Amino acid sequence: MSLSIASISLAIWLYLTCARGAFWHLQPFDDDLAEHAPPQRWPRVVAIVPARNEAETIGQTVAALLQQDYPGEFSVVVVDDHSEDATSSIALRTAQEKNAASRLTIRAASELPPGWTGKLWALHEGVIHTSNNAPAFYWFTDADIVPAPDALRRLVARAEQDKLDLVSLMVLLQAKTLPERALIPAFLFFFLKLYPPRWIADAHARTAGAAGGCVLLGRTVLERCGGFAAIRCEVIDDCGLARAVKQGGGRIWMGLTRASVSLRAYRTFSEIRDLIARTAFTQLRYSTLLLVGTLAGMFVTYLAPVALLFTHDRAPRILALTTWLLMSLTFLPTIRFYRLSPLWAPLLPFAALFYAYATWLSALRYWLNRGAQWKGRAQAPRQA
Repeated sequence: MSLSIASISLAIWLYLTCARGAFWHLQPFDDDLAEHAPPQRWPRVVAIVPARNEAETIGQTVAALLQQDYPGEFSVVVVDDHSEDATSSIALRTAQEKNAASRLTIRAASELPPGWTGKLWALHEGVIHTSNNAPAFYWFTDADIVPAPDALRRLVARAEQDKLDLVSLMVLLQAKTLPERALIPAFLFFFLKLYPPRWIADAHARTAGAAGGCVLLGRTVLERCGGFAAIRCEVIDDCGLARAVKQGGGRIWMGLTRASVSLRAYRTFSEIRDLIARTAFTQLRYSTLLLVGTLAGMFVTYLAPVALLFTHDRAPRILALTTWLLMSLTFLPTIRFYRLSPLWAPLLPFAALFYAYATWLSALRYWLNRGAQWKGRAQAPRQA
């Protein structure tokens, strides 16, 4: 039995290494390394920022947006999603301090209608607000992200150069605290394993994904897809949007950047647990069968190679050690991307154990009708 499990585990990692779109190889999709030819004409862009109780970060986000090195016409709409803090006033004050108040609009979101998630409704409200003077592109960005000064210029140049309808970037997440260093690189690794960027960019592949914190989307493409109303109940809204665009015949691309950063810090393991649990069971389509299969698969893929090192049989131990080494080598580029010590790479199985626990918790919360908790809202109510 131990030899069979060891063989299966090794076979899984050979597949992941050689046949899963080289998801672990980050360099080809590192946008910081790419060169983009400027378009002949820079199109008009509107950034839409959904914000709910973001007083801690909204000032830095708005400042970075208004200081974009973009040659074309550009403005920002902050949609205040019923904040109970000073989100709106801080955003306005920041714009005034930067002498850019004329390029900032603050819109108060109307009451959240049934069947919509909060973020998608806020984005919808922002799009509706711009309908009288519609831009060529929307830039959807979160209220806790500081984009690089040239972020928009690079996004638009790539979209125009490669004839893309949707371009998104996975910004650099914080990896400073012990919980972040132990678990955030694995978050990126697992996401890319689910949505290999090479497959996302392939028009013939079904895989569609995006990083919701930084998305550039053509206005006509959004209209052709039915707007945000078509995906209004999606909890994993970024991937739902990418799927709608790709199924509608649009071309999409997703990459990585270190130049644009997330300000959201995770100081405790419980905060990262809740980050994972918010959408893990949604990813499994709320299926108990898929949950059981996923947990079993994570055991065979990540935990068995460690457990089998303690077996008495020599052959399973050799296979297990080989598998663990292969696992660590594929994880190493992600560790380097975060500029962490290579010693973190062999600890991926322990991060996977934590993710398995958070996935189980995600299902439990859904069954208790507390699924997809975010900013005081349960966005994945259990179906009757």
